[in-house]
Amino acid sequence: MSYAAALRSALERAVRGVPERDLAAATESLVARYRSVAAASAPILASPVHVVAYAAYRMPATHAALSRVLRDVASALAGSGLEPRTQLDLGGGTGAAAWAAAGAFPSIESVTVLDQVGEALRLGRDLVAEAPTESLRTARFERARAGAWPNVSADLVTVSYVLSELDPGQQAALVADAMSRGRVVVVAEPGTPDGYARILRVRAALLAAGWRLVGPCPHELACPLGEGDWCHFAARVNRSAAHRRIKGGELSYEDEKYSWVAAVAPDATVEPDPATTSSSLSAARAAGRILRHPMKRKGFVEFQVCRPDGSAGREVVSKKAGDRYRAARDAEWGDAFPR
Repeated sequence: MSYAAALRSALERAVRGVPERDLAAATESLVARYRSVAAASAPILASPVHVVAYAAYRMPATHAALSRVLRDVASALAGSGLEPRTQLDLGGGTGAAAWAAAGAFPSIESVTVLDQVGEALRLGRDLVAEAPTESLRTARFERARAGAWPNVSADLVTVSYVLSELDPGQQAALVADAMSRGRVVVVAEPGTPDGYARILRVRAALLAAGWRLVGPCPHELACPLGEGDWCHFAARVNRSAAHRRIKGGELSYEDEKYSWVAAVAPDATVEPDPATTSSSLSAARAAGRILRHPMKRKGFVEFQVCRPDGSAGREVVSKKAGDRYRAARDAEWGDAFPR
């Protein structure tokens, strides 16, 4: 069973016995809160029903986005000597990032999730009870408040869908805390203009501290996107029947939009890639990043691409390119640009 299917089964067990009317009301209040960009003045998950509703309606989408992000990170790190054995998820709530990391990194042996909401942590423990791997089943869910985390570090530190709940000073402190605890830091936010703005601030902080970008950027220069545009991607989420009922949706799927950035610490050892003259991280970034759905026409594929030279714009791969064209036909939004 895949991690996504196992998580869906765990969520279906979690909602049993909770009145659907209560779940729908809690979901409506959560949706209203997440549409706001203001920092939260109190914990958003205010009751056990809110926690279950959050998990049922948000975890599949968050897990899908983070799975895509962490698979990209795993691909960039492959052969670098940085495959993580430990994960720390700051503000991880019910554990979506832990599920995603377990699927992306078979090397992970231990997981710690820190959050201030005890009920979210309790549900997170329940959800992993029958998870596919030992590292997930034995994950530690510990209660702690941002700024007062226990003395825990890890190879991989994740911060996902958390920054919008904090004011700018708290956001900066959390990112600095993540950098102080890990060798690889991954931050993901909703794929909205304000979520992207937060990711840009994280990116700037990582670069200012000497960290090297893993993705999605193919360069470490200023973002080339102009006013009114923002870097974001999408992950397809298959909705269960319970998910559709809770969200009031009719389609069997939805697309979760997200923005992200990942980087490795300046003192992290990166082994050279034998196939290139540079580090494997540089090789992974060299191709560029597809910024929109490709336009697949007869005889060619048209892309919008962020390029290694710091520019962004149109690229076309024609049928004459042979193997590269075949790769281009299979490429999707968010993938590396076919070389």
